[in-house]
Amino acid sequence: MNLKPLYDRVVIKRMEEEKVSAGGIVIPDSATEKPIKGEVVAVGEGKFLDNGQVRAPKVKAGDKVLFGKYSGTEVKLDGTEYLVVKEDDIFAVIG
Repeated sequence: MNLKPLYDRVVIKRMEEEKVSAGGIVIPDSATEKPIKGEVVAVGEGKFLDNGQVRAPKVKAGDKVLFGKYSGTEVKLDGTEYLVVKEDDIFAVIG
């Protein structure tokens, strides 16, 4: 992948949501929401602080994360969809 985020940006590949409910009902694509879970693919250098220092990112490539439903910008590269978000839009790392 040739996508390198700048500063405090993070590139995420969304994880697919379940297409079948717990009761066995198949959920069509038109009725599903976009997933809010994903895997970090690339991370920028960090956030520039007011004092001129750079705060290192808290996430790294390979982390599974939760992010805001309407966060970031969708980008399609080589047929794969990615989401570019600010690190502040990531709520949690899934252990």
